[in-house]
Amino acid sequence: MDQARLGRIRFRAWRRGFKEADLILGPFADSHARDLSDDELAAFETLLEQPDHDLYAWIIESAPTPPAFEGPLMAQLRKFRFESLQARGGDLGG
Repeated sequence: MDQARLGRIRFRAWRRGFKEADLILGPFADSHARDLSDDELAAFETLLEQPDHDLYAWIIESAPTPPAFEGPLMAQLRKFRFESLQARGGDLGG
């Protein structure tokens, strides 16, 4: 695993400039980025290039996800968000 790449990904995931996205993407990167394949990491990097509000809306499913971004990684992000909220006793509202 390229530690420099992983560090850049984690930095970008935590410092989106949109707190709600930071609180999903940052912990996801901390917990899962090192376990992703090179292709999955590339897909995650591509997601991190998307506008914050769009990406957040896709994760919480308040807007349709473009087909190019709908797939196993988006499903993993949604599952992570759901499990994180459940663990904290939160609701799933956006």
